[in-house]
Amino acid sequence: MAKTAPAHPTVIVETVFRGLGNCFLGPPVVTHSVATTATSSFPSSPRRIGAYPLGPGHYCFSVWAPLLPQVELKLLHPIEQCVPLQQNAEGYWQVELEGIPEGPLEYLFVLHHEQGVVERPDPASRWQPHGVHGPSRVLPPHFDWQDQDWQGIPLPQWILYELHVGTFTPEGTFTAIIPRLPDLVDLGVNVIELMPVAQCPGGRNWGYDGVYPYAVQTAYGGATGLKQLVDACHRAGIAVILDVVYNHMGPEGNYLREFGPYFTDKYHTPWGAALNFDDRYCDGVREFFLQNAEYWLEEFHLDGLRLDAVHAIYDFSARPFLRELSERVEIVSQRSGWRRYLIAETDLNDVKIISPPEQGGYGIDAQWCDDFHHCIHTLLTGEKEGYYEDFGQLEQLAKSYRESYVFSGQYSRYRARRYGNLALSRPGYQFVVCIQNHDQIGNRMLGERLGQLTSFEGLKLAAAALLLAPMLPMLFMGEEYGETAPFQYFVSHGDPDLVEAVRQGRKREFSAFAWKGEVPDPQSEETFNRSQLNWHLKSEGQHQVLWRWYQTLIQLRKTLPALQSFERATVQAYLFSESGLALQRGQGSEQLIALLNFSPEQAAIYSGWPPGSWQKLLDSQDPQWLGSGSSLPLQTAGDPITIPAYGVGVYRLMGSSTVDSTLIKD
Repeated sequence: MAKTAPAHPTVIVETVFRGLGNCFLGPPVVTHSVATTATSSFPSSPRRIGAYPLGPGHYCFSVWAPLLPQVELKLLHPIEQCVPLQQNAEGYWQVELEGIPEGPLEYLFVLHHEQGVVERPDPASRWQPHGVHGPSRVLPPHFDWQDQDWQGIPLPQWILYELHVGTFTPEGTFTAIIPRLPDLVDLGVNVIELMPVAQCPGGRNWGYDGVYPYAVQTAYGGATGLKQLVDACHRAGIAVILDVVYNHMGPEGNYLREFGPYFTDKYHTPWGAALNFDDRYCDGVREFFLQNAEYWLEEFHLDGLRLDAVHAIYDFSARPFLRELSERVEIVSQRSGWRRYLIAETDLNDVKIISPPEQGGYGIDAQWCDDFHHCIHTLLTGEKEGYYEDFGQLEQLAKSYRESYVFSGQYSRYRARRYGNLALSRPGYQFVVCIQNHDQIGNRMLGERLGQLTSFEGLKLAAAALLLAPMLPMLFMGEEYGETAPFQYFVSHGDPDLVEAVRQGRKREFSAFAWKGEVPDPQSEETFNRSQLNWHLKSEGQHQVLWRWYQTLIQLRKTLPALQSFERATVQAYLFSESGLALQRGQGSEQLIALLNFSPEQAAIYSGWPPGSWQKLLDSQDPQWLGSGSSLPLQTAGDPITIPAYGVGVYRLMGSSTVDSTLIKD
């Protein structure tokens, strides 16, 4: 039974704002009441921006709007009331209310501009049940977590799996992913990377058009659904990281400019004016995103964040935002008892991003390394248009194995300048590599996956090149069984002019490539439906074999000591014949050699064996992998061997640690 509440809430206003990220600290300096008298003091624990409950019928509201002369809180449900907010010296408007009746609490902020008065949702809204233009709703904080024993997974052990919630299952929800977790555990991946889930217009979006960074997309199941997924993943032994976007905001439902100087015209990005990280009033913007990172990690028990396109975060301040972010995340790790990680997407090839602060770096834990993907892609497809024009040489892949960056100061034709610096000082586990991801598939005109661009043998070769690499491998959903559905770009905007602008923008984007065909309509529901996975393929024909191939490679990676060292001194990569690449990992008695032939037609002869006897672990031409028949010896002491076209042979130094005999095939 709902308890009786006064006709109007008690209002407590605090004029002093103390402590980074706090709503109110200490006893009230000024109080006044509406209909009742305030008797409680302000909470002494830190509070964040936004709106959230402090206790039964007791709520805190705080919004940053430093240049507005007046801001009010408009309660819509379960009571209708307009309450004045009071501003502090840092530009935060705040109020604390008691006596709110039970039930979903919805609200708007009333902004007084010189041009007039507007009502807008909370920029830090935790819940937008009516979409990007509707009122905000306070998120109930309670969730019955069952992951109390979770201690995280050390970064060097990560095997990532990127997925898009809306297309991973027919239902397109967080909870629909849970029944698929046993498949992922059986495969061997141990980290799920979710594409962005911040509230976007409509129900179909990649996630990079989010305009409420704190609110979980309602179409996916909202905050509760995300917590259920994370809890289930942890109980299954899988970590979860989330892709977050701190470099731009989506166009529809983006009301940040009406609250304050969230953007600056000092810099421009592909999406327009840059977010304000180093201009006047930037402190409030930085705090908005710093608290957002803390919110995801603490409220949702996430294990880390993938930071979208940090090269578009323009910040020349003495204390860069990325460094401050890594410091905040370190505090969260210490507070929670398990390590949280930050992974940056960047095309700068600048080791400063992942170097520790004491070496002048930002302290980000790892970064995506696109150079590796571009090497594999061009070698297998022959594509040389656009940003692929700098790649296509086998020695570049060998260099990526040894150094991660291919461009470490060399001239880039595509960029028309020298580019990158050396990464030899950083271990390989600070680099996430892939052969497919949402960008490299979805930003093709037709969204073709690698399986539509190369043969079955080419897919096996690419998988081995990835999963034996001395860096952190990441799979894109469906890659492990050769999914045939494309992954295309889709949106569901409500503004017809914006929809047309997106359509035209996609067409312009492909002008640098020689792709043929008609650009799929991003707004069409059919484009979205085409991108959904076909899970039945996993148990059929070549798809089933490819899945077992991935599983076997992952098992080797997890069990062989030679594949668990990421120090540069334990990695050698060199060419043989015209199309062969030898990847040698480990040292002493724990050594492994992977022989990869990137020619689709010609065999490659390898004779560069280091001293010792070598035992075969894996041969892509074995009949169980639907090969043409194995010609590689089970053991060799240095005799030349022939690697077939697009062939893979994996050998270990005999006398090293015991390997599961089921992985050694005749």
